[in-house]
Amino acid sequence: MSLKLQIQNTVKDAMRAREKERLGVLRLITAAIKQREVDERMELDDEQVLAVLNKMLKQRRESISQYEAANRKDLATVEKNEIEIIQAFLPEQLSADDVQKLVLETITQTGASSMKDMGKLMGVLQAKIAGRADMSAVSALVKKALSA
Repeated sequence: MSLKLQIQNTVKDAMRAREKERLGVLRLITAAIKQREVDERMELDDEQVLAVLNKMLKQRRESISQYEAANRKDLATVEKNEIEIIQAFLPEQLSADDVQKLVLETITQTGASSMKDMGKLMGVLQAKIAGRADMSAVSALVKKALSA
């Protein structure tokens, strides 16, 4: 079953169960997918749907940091709940050790030795990790490894 179809089925289940908050987030997801399909005039495959979900996660994480800085714990909690619902559709996340191991393997594989090679390295890592880890955390690990 495709990821898009899985999301549509979850929307129907949430409607039947009358889960108002969950349904709202699921509708946001379907709207974001539909918007991208309309903009690009094509049907999204699973990889592209994952990209939409990752973008939504990134937006929510940024919102949480801004809400917490403004001392708005109520809004931060709403965003955290949305993150949980969105993450249900993502593949299993990699552990910090697995990400570290992948970064070191990729550095060895590509022969990256300085910060100049970071773009090339991140491109290779993006293909390997694709939705299984927060890319900002991966970027921080790459910077740390390349500067050492």
